[in-house]
Amino acid sequence: MSPAERDSAGQDRSGMGGLDRAAAILDAFDDTHRELTLAGLVARCGMPRSTTHRTAEKMIRLGWLDKPRDRYRVGNRLFEISGLAPVRHELREAVLPFLQDLHHAARCAVQLGVLDGSQVLVVEKITGHRPMPMLSQVGGTIPGYCSGLGRAILAYSSPSTVAAALAGSLEARTPRTLTTTDAILRELAAIPDRGWAVDDEEGNIGVRCIAAPLFGPLGEVVAALSVTGPTGVVDADRIGPAVRLAAAAASRAYSSR
Repeated sequence: MSPAERDSAGQDRSGMGGLDRAAAILDAFDDTHRELTLAGLVARCGMPRSTTHRTAEKMIRLGWLDKPRDRYRVGNRLFEISGLAPVRHELREAVLPFLQDLHHAARCAVQLGVLDGSQVLVVEKITGHRPMPMLSQVGGTIPGYCSGLGRAILAYSSPSTVAAALAGSLEARTPRTLTTTDAILRELAAIPDRGWAVDDEEGNIGVRCIAAPLFGPLGEVVAALSVTGPTGVVDADRIGPAVRLAAAAASRAYSSR
């Protein structure tokens, strides 16, 4: 196939089609790489600079990317589209009243998330009354292995789902992050008896997260909700039962739809 034929077929010399290239660019963004220069985008997506630039500029025209201050970021159009996903819409609609009640009672940030591979997709978030370092945002992802949301879901997931979630790099985000499979599995095993998962300064120093799972009509784990706040405010023994009860009520509401 000649270069012209490759172009007309939407393929570059690597054999990647247009959708593959766009997906590679979108996969370059995560919770610690929300904005990227062209050089950063090239380094993370692994495509030639010219291909990356050409594809990224097309994505800007489509609204899939924005480019303020010469840095690329995910565009608003993708967030608009993601809001149409049935799981996000139905979950949010069923769970939002319980998130709002929990937010009012705890006076801290509350979140709803679903597992997406090894990551947790944040479906809804209500910020707390106190400023604190939280990287999560609605439509963004956080690691499953070290987050309260992720652990609450993984504790009730199949062994194959857990293995896939822990197969990648278990990066130490803080000195307190559990970074071995054995340590994380022990923590997951303790969650069902306790009723909630804990992220104790593993994502951010000074921040604690308590999360509990949500279940669907067949008893399958479908999501988790959480309370996140300063360690001096979020006491697991006090907040944990409230999070568990809110998750149980939200599960019933979601399952009865």
